[in-house]
Amino acid sequence: MKDKGLMGELVGEVFGTFILILMGDGVVANVGLAPRLAAPAYNWNTITIGWAFAVIIAVYVSGGVSGAHLNPAVTIALAVKRGFPWAKVGPFILAQLVGAFLGALGVYLVYMEGLQAAGMPNIWCTGPGAVFSTTFWGGAAGTSTGSYSLLNASIAEFFGTMVLLWGILASGDDKNMGLKNNMGPFLVGFTVLAVGLSLGGPSGYSINPARDLGPRIFGALVGTTGLFDGLYWLIPPVLIPAISGAVGVFFYDWFISPYLPSKK
Repeated sequence: MKDKGLMGELVGEVFGTFILILMGDGVVANVGLAPRLAAPAYNWNTITIGWAFAVIIAVYVSGGVSGAHLNPAVTIALAVKRGFPWAKVGPFILAQLVGAFLGALGVYLVYMEGLQAAGMPNIWCTGPGAVFSTTFWGGAAGTSTGSYSLLNASIAEFFGTMVLLWGILASGDDKNMGLKNNMGPFLVGFTVLAVGLSLGGPSGYSINPARDLGPRIFGALVGTTGLFDGLYWLIPPVLIPAISGAVGVFFYDWFISPYLPSKK
């Protein structure tokens, strides 16, 4: 990686996180508003696949500039156990929040008329239980299976973020099975897909404090209500991933790293 200095790395984090949210929240808005297919178009699989490819594109675009952290949980984890400079942690997290906020602005501009017609629903950030208050947004066919408690959502975020870090660590570990021809972003993206499909229900799988908080702030500014009610917004989608990412690195180094073959 050619050294462009801290400013170049921060620009990479802003731009990469912008892409992540533009495409990630974009698929939520597209499926939720369902302009062509009406209410039954709501599909959790579509959302998880959309988010996975959002990650892949964002990492490919910004990885050569900043390493494509795009996530405070990743930045903190790499500082705790992988030698990333602590002096860069604050600036990287701020850049990620700015990029996420701008990504939400991009989604708003693309879906502005649909969002306004729908009463500015929450397509910005995660929450317990279903993404929306009904299973099929605007439809009468189904309702949410119920909300999960703050504790249950926190547990889901804890495990989901650890799995994310395991996928990231494995993708860059040349002592492990080894990804050739710059295929690492696909493993990271498919890890996000797996987390969403398997562990995402109770909390909506933030697994990224910037991904949740930046768009949440934007959503509140444009009129989406209830985004900062109570303490949910702070604990499962922000604090828990920031902690569990670092825990995930320790687990990888306890249970995987010591048993990998020495690099020849």
